[in-house]
Amino acid sequence: MYEFGQGVAQDYAKATEWYRKSAEQGNYYGQNGLGIMYEKGGGVAQDYAKAVEWYRKSAEQGYASAQCNLGNMYYRGRGVEQDYVKAVEWYQKSAEQGHASAQSYLGYMYLFGEGVIQDYAKATEWYRKSAEQGNATAQCNIGYKYDSDKGVKQDYVKAAENYKKYTETKDKAEKTDKEKDISDEANDGEEGTVFSKN
Repeated sequence: MYEFGQGVAQDYAKATEWYRKSAEQGNYYGQNGLGIMYEKGGGVAQDYAKAVEWYRKSAEQGYASAQCNLGNMYYRGRGVEQDYVKAVEWYQKSAEQGHASAQSYLGYMYLFGEGVIQDYAKATEWYRKSAEQGNATAQCNIGYKYDSDKGVKQDYVKAAENYKKYTETKDKAEKTDKEKDISDEANDGEEGTVFSKN
């Protein structure tokens, strides 16, 4: 609540304080929240190594959002040595639990062969799962795949349908963000670029 100013004045220091109390008691949600605060520097000095530490504690308890966040840290080399194979491992765990962003990231990894053998069919499979949950980037990327004949049979009608879904989803998200003035968990604002991981 303090992180987003929901029902109280936004206060990152208080959010961090409450996340820490929860995290130190072993709560996976609190551990992930504390990781986000360290990654973004909200209420604490930005510290990628501490973000990784807290994401890992949460991820090892099976929390899909933390697994995805930890995958991002390995992908970007923040707080850990960059390692695409480990990024894929954490994205896979999260994606298998239905986490839409992780599914999109995994699609990206298969599309470009980062940490895995390049496989257009698997890229399409993961993008499709993510797109079906309303992930805008995955919707755009599926559209591009139909447009360019990568992993699926070229189909301009399906490409247009997915581009339209992408546009509608992005417009709705932007309207919601303006109304609520909140952001995604650990999103760096890269969402929306064709073949962006986010």
